[in-house]
Amino acid sequence: MAARDGPVTGYPVPNPPPPGVAYPYTAPTNNAYYNDQNSNPYYQSEPDNVRHAIWLRRVLAFFIALVIIFAAIVFIVWLVHRPQLPQFRVNSLSLSNFSLSNTSLVSFSSDVNLTALNPNKKMTVHYDQLGANLFYELWSLSETMVPPFTQGTRNETSFSVRFVAAGSFLDWSATDGVRSDLRSDGEIGLNLRIVSRSQFQDKAWRTRWRLLKVFCGDLIVRFTRSNSSSSSGLLVSPMQCRVEI
Repeated sequence: MAARDGPVTGYPVPNPPPPGVAYPYTAPTNNAYYNDQNSNPYYQSEPDNVRHAIWLRRVLAFFIALVIIFAAIVFIVWLVHRPQLPQFRVNSLSLSNFSLSNTSLVSFSSDVNLTALNPNKKMTVHYDQLGANLFYELWSLSETMVPPFTQGTRNETSFSVRFVAAGSFLDWSATDGVRSDLRSDGEIGLNLRIVSRSQFQDKAWRTRWRLLKVFCGDLIVRFTRSNSSSSSGLLVSPMQCRVEI
């Protein structure tokens, strides 16, 4: 049997394209993206996100500007007032009935007179909870409290501190040092420390309470010779103190 031309089985191709031309192709429409946006109630369009970011940036910039303005005001106030530290000086110091037993027990009474100067033109100074301590080198001999007081502007205030020791134990090293100093030149060196809460204040502004430290070192006390078991001594010369806050 002779072969036939053309297709024998299947369906005829309707309207075939001309030779050299491919079948037309239509891209499917992806409606899933749009359907997801419309069906998601929490979806926010791009303009809403931009407005939210701009609002956050403005709030942050406002708070930063507020902090900078506050810091500038505090700095300007500090420059205008600029409180100066007070000055302290030991005017006199006396030791009475000083005795040191063989068992390293020390007894004495001491009166110290000091002057405090407030150099500020606009600010008063308040002193509270003043604690004073008298030392021989690093060893404490006696401690006491000082009544609180207030200094006006450009004011000098004199006050006294009294120390008493009655049979207080003193470290053996300190005992040997005191005896050696008295034998060599009849003098001993004492140190005075005062710690106080302090506050600077004017009519419109005041600082917070801060710890003021006063250290008066190298207070040379010269003793008079005595035949009794106790002796007395006086400060050789006034001494300026170091003040820190």
